[in-house]
Amino acid sequence: MPGSTRHTGRRADALTKQRIVEVAVAILDADGERGLNFRRLGRELRTGPGAIYHHVANKDELLSAATEVVLEPAVTAADSARGRDAVRTVALAVFDAIDAHPWAGTHLSLTPTHSALLRIFECIGGHVRTLGIPRSAEFASASALLNYILGVGGQNAANARLAPADSNRGDFLTATAASWADLDAERFPFTRDVADQLREHDDREQFLAGIDLILDGIRALGAKR
Repeated sequence: MPGSTRHTGRRADALTKQRIVEVAVAILDADGERGLNFRRLGRELRTGPGAIYHHVANKDELLSAATEVVLEPAVTAADSARGRDAVRTVALAVFDAIDAHPWAGTHLSLTPTHSALLRIFECIGGHVRTLGIPRSAEFASASALLNYILGVGGQNAANARLAPADSNRGDFLTATAASWADLDAERFPFTRDVADQLREHDDREQFLAGIDLILDGIRALGAKR
């Protein structure tokens, strides 16, 4: 038929690990970790699993490489900043990366020795060290920041997936805030009082506000020296 394309089942270009990871990221973004397997990857790449295994040993290695790729911009985000500004920049870059690729946040949380996680921790710790706090407080301070970044980033991504596919963020927040406002006044006085703030809040601004609260506490440690 005119305009149709015959699929030969063979690749026209050389298969590379970079291309494999690119396709894996696309699959993960569309269907999550459950949607990723070497059979599907082979179909997308128009090749057999054996050719893929030549570049990637197993699914864990593939997930690790995909996570490294999507978080690389976050790792280098603060190259031109220092101290508090650098921490905020890296934190927001990681938050945005997890928001765009929720599976990456899950993989990082389950893999404490992942190179991307270690590089983020090193970056945060290096800039925390410039804030003039006692050496004994450096590990706890950097860990608190990293745990907050991964925890809030992961929860934000999870909340986004909970929203109905045919709703927008404003509708979802309005409905959730309304349910908070209807809670029992004696059991949930605070939650009821902040319902309007939930409806109007911006996720990224709220996230950075939490980072600033932690950094203010870290700075207070330095002032006590």
